[in-house]
Amino acid sequence: MDYEIRAETAADQAAVRAVHTLAFGDAERVPALADALRAAPAALPVVSLVATHGDLIVGHVLLSACRLDAPVRLVDVYSLSPLGVHPDHQRHGLGTRLIAAALAAADEARVPLVFLEGDPGYYVRQGFVRAGGLDLRSPSLRIPDPAFQVYPLAAYEPWMTGTFVYSEPFWAMDCVGLR
Repeated sequence: MDYEIRAETAADQAAVRAVHTLAFGDAERVPALADALRAAPAALPVVSLVATHGDLIVGHVLLSACRLDAPVRLVDVYSLSPLGVHPDHQRHGLGTRLIAAALAAADEARVPLVFLEGDPGYYVRQGFVRAGGLDLRSPSLRIPDPAFQVYPLAAYEPWMTGTFVYSEPFWAMDCVGLR
């Protein structure tokens, strides 16, 4: 199928909500999290990308600013969440393309690390590794160790160890830890 990936615009937000509602089977939590992350003040700009098929938005990925509490200093990092693809367009490599575009944007911005909670069977194929293997600690006991993953980018340095800290919307909306 023919897809284009581009930056999300304000006019896309209703369609993005619909994609996440269908992808996650939840009309509230994930769409509301994306809205809150877009609006939250942050040290890094939000990276919000959509995938289109013709005039339809069929996928979305969002990177939002979080922090790594490293021994040397706080480090601005990204969290990749949410990632959603319309069910009719899943299994066509669209999630992989959205992730690659988001990681490229983070790398271009010189952000050293992108964290996520997710299925290691899927995300290891995208280049993510178990965060604990790089001496990075989870922000919550509700995140199973294999699900807490990270993608080191070009700006990553070995001293960047410590505890990952989600931004406030993740906590306020109880979106930390796999459900």
